[in-house]
Parts: sequence; C-alpha cells; structure tokens
Amino acid sequence: MEKVRRNFYIDDQSFFLLGPRGTGKSTLIKDIIPDSLYIDLLLPDVFRNYSAKPERLRDVVYANKDKRVIVLDEIQRVPELLGVVHSLIEEKKGWQFVLTGSSARKLKRTGVNLLAGRAIMRHMHPFTAAELGLNFSLTAALTYGLIPLILDSKDPSASLHAYIDLYIREEILMEGLTRNIGSFSRFLEAISFSHGSVLNITNVARECHIERKVVEGYITILEDLLLAFRLPVFSRKAKRAVISHPKFYFFDAGVFRTLRPSGPLDRSEETGGPALEGLIVQHLRAWIDYKKQDCRIYFWRTSSGSEVDFIIYGSDIFWALEVKNTAVIHPQDLRALKAFGSDYPEAKKILLYRGREKLFSDDILIQPCEEFLKELV
Repeated sequence: MEKVRRNFYIDDQSFFLLGPRGTGKSTLIKDIIPDSLYIDLLLPDVFRNYSAKPERLRDVVYANKDKRVIVLDEIQRVPELLGVVHSLIEEKKGWQFVLTGSSARKLKRTGVNLLAGRAIMRHMHPFTAAELGLNFSLTAALTYGLIPLILDSKDPSASLHAYIDLYIREEILMEGLTRNIGSFSRFLEAISFSHGSVLNITNVARECHIERKVVEGYITILEDLLLAFRLPVFSRKAKRAVISHPKFYFFDAGVFRTLRPSGPLDRSEETGGPALEGLIVQHLRAWIDYKKQDCRIYFWRTSSGSEVDFIIYGSDIFWALEVKNTAVIHPQDLRALKAFGSDYPEAKKILLYRGREKLFSDDILIQPCEEFLKELV
C-alpha cells in the first residue's frame, strides 16, 4: 500500500516506543530519524554480541560521535542494555535514545526501573482513520483491523492467522511464557468472548478448563505483550452503586475477529457490536497517546445494569461515549447516556452509530462512527 503518514511526533527527549509487532515502530523511526545509529536486536549476530557484552554499546556510541540519536530496536531482547543507556544519558552529552519494544514483560521482569523517568513512555498503535484518510473503510477495519503489516498484505485474513501464530510461536513459546501451548490456545479462544465485556475470570477459566490463577497469568501475558488491555470502571464521585470489574479488549478489531470462533449458529451482531466498540477504543487510545492528552479511558456501569461504553476523563476533557452497531437510533438507545448525564451534567454526551446523519437530541450528540473517527487528529 502507499506510504501512510503517522500522527506520531517526537521531540528531543529519549523515549521508549512500545507497541505490538507489525504496528510500524521500526518503519516510523527509520522514516523520521533516517540518520540515527540504528541497532537491530532482532538480528541474530547483533543479539549475540550485545547479550554477551552489553557494555559494548558504550564503545559503539563513542565510535559514532556524529550520531546524536541512537535507536535500540526490540530492547526487551537485551534488557541489560538499559543500565548502559542510563549511564550514557547521565553523561549529558546530548544523545537521544529511542528504545523500541513489542513486549514490556522482560523489561519489568528484570527489575529495571525503565531509566528512572529519564526516558518517557510512548506507544505505537494500529493505523487510525485520520491517518488513512480516503483509504479508510469502516467495514474493512471491522473485519481485518488496522495493523499496518496486515493491511499491506494481499490476503489480510491469512495474514491475521499467521500473525497470531507468530506471536504464539515466537513470543509465547520461545520466551517460555507458558509450558502448555495447548491450554493457552484454548484460553485465547475463550477470552475472545470477553472482548468488549466486563471481565469474569472465573467464567473464562471454566470455559477453557484451566485454573483461575493460570487464566489470570495468561491475561497478564497478553497485556505485557501489548495484545490486550483492561478498562477500569469510572467511579469518581459516584452517585449510584457501580460495579468493580474491568472490561477487556484486544488491541485491534481484526485480531479479535480472527480469534473469535464463528459458525452457522452465531449471529453477526454477536461479533459486530464488540468489534465496533474495540475499533472505537483503539482509536481513542491512539489519539490520547499521540496527542499526549492528559486523560484516561474508563467505562461506566451501575449495579442495576445501566452502562456507558467509554468515559474519557482528564484535566480539561470529560466525554461519555456510547457505541451502537445500528443505523437507526431509538429512544431507548439514549437511556444510559441520559442516566450518566443526570449524575454528571458536566460531561459531553456522544452516541456513535452506523447511520449517516449527525443529529442532536436530549443534549446528546448523535454522530456517525466514521465521521467521529476521522476527526480524532
């Protein structure tokens, strides 16, 4: 596909750039910093050299004094390098370090304090509607997702299956994150039914016949590999009883659709609704990270069952977003937002749907999903 300009900007500070494989981290860095000292730790010989002697990095940096930016690609493969990076930053000689990675697990496991704040944390996400512009298709995005590696493929469906198999083989099995790849595969299928839903670990464990604590560990693996995330419930100054369990999402709608089993007995709305929710929240996460917005994403659900899909709350933003996978809005579709608005009149209330018209009803903005996504720039 043609080159896509990403809505990602860098400054002069050293930073980690974490994101799942295939989201374009290496491509982006090579494009915006073409004259960097680039060290690719995925290359076997490079990996061996720095694994055996991490302090080699200091010699290489000093030998390339014309290079102000040093990129360490897939830093989690040799986390011991962070100690050397830390000491080089402390020398204050104007170097900028860019540390990319597709997993936070090894970085956390080694006890490294991620350079004690000397490098900020940034994240890379799949493409967004605003980045793709006229090439964005809501239908295609809901089916295949927006991972650059997948969209650049001639057969996105086959590439998605290969992508998931690659993660299981290289990230899960080779790194020794689990000894039982069969149980992990069953878990992936079972947890796919939790995408866009309140997470009930006990139910997931029952479905895949695995102990609850093992399922908890598997979910942590998905989060550490940046393949999934949990949304906490919004409870600030709550006027009614709210639930405490988080919601679960995969990082990309295409990954969810590929993992979720389907057959003749499955209705399209059973996957269409969660896929649309996931597509919206992956855009929101990218928008917040790229624009460095001072806010977080939550959801709201009362003990009586009233739910708003996403609450965006920060120092100068307060949105309540409800997502409906339908082209026609009925009065009952507005009830949850009205209930939230009665408790939090300060919030801007938005209902996103599959229709074409932009409407305003009962102090609620009703907006087409595609239009909303393209405005997130």
